[in-house]
Amino acid sequence: MSLLFKGGRIKSTKRKIVCFTSSIEDDVKLLKHVIDINRAHTVMMMKHGISSQDGVEILKALKKLDKPKMRRYLEDIHVYVEEAVIKGTKGQAGENLHIAKSRNDQVATAIRMELREQLINLMETVIDFQEGLLSKAEKYVQTVMQGYTHLRPAQPITFAHYLLYHFDVFQRHVERLVECYNRVNVCPMGAAALATTSFPISREMVAELLGFADVLENSIDAVSSRDFVMETLATLAMVAIDISRLTEDLIIWSAPEFNLIEIPDEFCSTSSIMPQKKNPDVLEVIRARMSHVIGNFTTCALILKSLPSGYNLDFQEATPKLWESCAKVKEALRILSELAVASEPIQDLENPNLAFSTFTELVRVLFQKYNVPFRTAHKIVGGLVRKIVENKINPKDVTAEMLRKVAEEVSGLSLAVAEDDVKTSVDVANFVKMHNVKGGPAPMEVKRMINSRRKMLAKTRRLVAKMDTSIRDAIKNLDDLVEKLIEQQNEVVQLKNETHLEV
Repeated sequence: MSLLFKGGRIKSTKRKIVCFTSSIEDDVKLLKHVIDINRAHTVMMMKHGISSQDGVEILKALKKLDKPKMRRYLEDIHVYVEEAVIKGTKGQAGENLHIAKSRNDQVATAIRMELREQLINLMETVIDFQEGLLSKAEKYVQTVMQGYTHLRPAQPITFAHYLLYHFDVFQRHVERLVECYNRVNVCPMGAAALATTSFPISREMVAELLGFADVLENSIDAVSSRDFVMETLATLAMVAIDISRLTEDLIIWSAPEFNLIEIPDEFCSTSSIMPQKKNPDVLEVIRARMSHVIGNFTTCALILKSLPSGYNLDFQEATPKLWESCAKVKEALRILSELAVASEPIQDLENPNLAFSTFTELVRVLFQKYNVPFRTAHKIVGGLVRKIVENKINPKDVTAEMLRKVAEEVSGLSLAVAEDDVKTSVDVANFVKMHNVKGGPAPMEVKRMINSRRKMLAKTRRLVAKMDTSIRDAIKNLDDLVEKLIEQQNEVVQLKNETHLEV
């Protein structure tokens, strides 16, 4: 038990209990933020005349703090900082470090400061991933591939069209992360343990010095709410789901049975017994680790769901799950960025499944050109497909005569469809070209989407850069203020010494 508390309300605590409840190992990540919080709080206290005499001594001691040695008997990073400041100051100045604040508002603030940086880094990682998708899409606007529903051949798309789908999915994730950042970027400092303080502090000043957009006003809310942790974890769980779905596509599509994409050897491994094997191990590991991210969301929900109002030490068990999820998502996206750029689509226009998947176009032709009601046209073409499958006919070999016979059998209609209309309907390239509705796979439409996404990406980059600059500027301003206060004190001391010598 720290000497700061020993002999007060609690006479002593068993070392094994302190070690069991200690968060010091996880808290090291928060050290620089805890130091900045103490610096900002001290500067505010000096400006408001609450601790002007001890303030400079405290600021000097904070400046010398370094990463602590891993001593499990330290309860947390706040105890380490306070003990170090007391040791590093003259007289009893360091004992006033904790005036008008609590570990409760400090830890909530430190987590938010670290999470701001994590969110910015995450957004930058997602943006880099999106950049890779766009660059890849530009090269494969004309490359036709099979699209699937129910994991069965559905309709032809292009590889570029598919990549843009993932770009848009992750764009929404970026937007969620931005919204999450805005709710994280409010400052709990000044809430103290629960009910603020009777000292005449300025919560606004501390928030500004630390680069927060605003104060988290209600003091109970400030120290007892961890919804910002849950919101981040929920967003990361959604990101993890879509990362997992992408890896699943790549695993399946790179299998010889599908043969839609080639993953470079440097992202694969082989079997210890089967020399022919090329296994997508990295994708499988990513898929598994995304389960950890989803699990962390569930774990934290269970930790928080039954807690009473106010601060509870249960909170400290949730925070490491947050950092783990951030790390796993970032790592997965960085690997996927490299893999997506390096992988190559395999276009096989002779694949019968690809031709089969154009038959919705034949339905359209029967409806628009030959005035066959849609449901009837659908039934006729369905009957044609059944005949083709039963007789093992290549879809490209279908004829107008085959269609005429099926139409008569299925619906009693006498259809005289031009041979060119049939052939054009089952032509894969024509199918893609004709689907030029907004958001479709037609090359011209995909090019338009790529250009639109380029502008979107540039706007997002500027927004995230502005967030980062705002924090950096605030901390730089805090650094300057601290140095100025220390320098002023040094000048006063020097002047006193010179006066003393003259006397």
